[in-house]
Amino acid sequence: MKAITWFVVALVVLQHGGTVCGQLNNYFYSYTCPYLERIVSSVVRSAVMNETRMAASLLRLHFHDCFINGCDASVLLDDTDSFEGEKTAGPNLNSARGFEVIDTIKAAVESSCNATVSCADILSLAARDSVYMTGGPYWQVNLGRRDGTTANKSAVNANIPSPFDSLDTIIKKFQSIGLSVQDMVVLSGAHTIGSAHCNTFSSRLFNFNSTSSPDPTIEQSMLGNLQSLCPDGSSDPNTLAPLDSVTKDTFDNYYFKNLQNSKGVLQSDQALFSTPNASTALYVNYYSNFPNAFFMDFRVSMMKLANLNVLTGYNGEIRKNCRFRN
Repeated sequence: MKAITWFVVALVVLQHGGTVCGQLNNYFYSYTCPYLERIVSSVVRSAVMNETRMAASLLRLHFHDCFINGCDASVLLDDTDSFEGEKTAGPNLNSARGFEVIDTIKAAVESSCNATVSCADILSLAARDSVYMTGGPYWQVNLGRRDGTTANKSAVNANIPSPFDSLDTIIKKFQSIGLSVQDMVVLSGAHTIGSAHCNTFSSRLFNFNSTSSPDPTIEQSMLGNLQSLCPDGSSDPNTLAPLDSVTKDTFDNYYFKNLQNSKGVLQSDQALFSTPNASTALYVNYYSNFPNAFFMDFRVSMMKLANLNVLTGYNGEIRKNCRFRN
């Protein structure tokens, strides 16, 4: 009798888009929104085809969300008269983008499955699809997250890894949320796609650390290209340098090959390989030589990131509009 009772409870929970014991699972919306992943992939594919850079933007958006208090879609919340969101925090301002794509996905999902799918789950799926559509690995996204009702701008400013941080600082920031040194190196490999504004690396080009000389860890031909692109540390948001100039729109392991050749655009990236006696250099060499290992470990680290401190069960809410609390 008890076995039958638990079966009925589990079936009812699943039919209402729930989880037993609040655990994420890959069949969470099987009954309540069966076409969810098809909807997300269709919108992401269209957005990436229209602007290849959008793949990196959606991936970064997911990262910036999960790094602060877990994956609760707090990064999507707009400021209001009575609420301060995270969009104007330093690491997000003029950097985080792709919000309109998430809006489009949410509208399509709402028309099919009203008040059912969280914005946090949409973000996680969009990040996965962005990687896959640019040539990267595919992984199963466990679902069942709920959306947060708070944001933490000060935590964004303090905790999101900065391109100016030392390697030790970046490692500590990852470890503070439960991610290892290997996770940090693997997830940094996401910079195989995407671009950087001049002001994130211009300090390396002319007067590095007040030495009146460029950063000595920059390869000379790349240095010349970056100096021509950003002669005065341009803050023009339209002036961008690809983080991987070899295969800038393809998710592959060239990010690690670039670091071996002193072609990391961001100081924080090049530090993974150029910092004396850093254990991270071993991972850089490994993933440079074994692309399949990078794909496999990236998949694992992304799933680990996406499961950090999620809200489930009756915690949080399912936002009707990702920009505002209900």
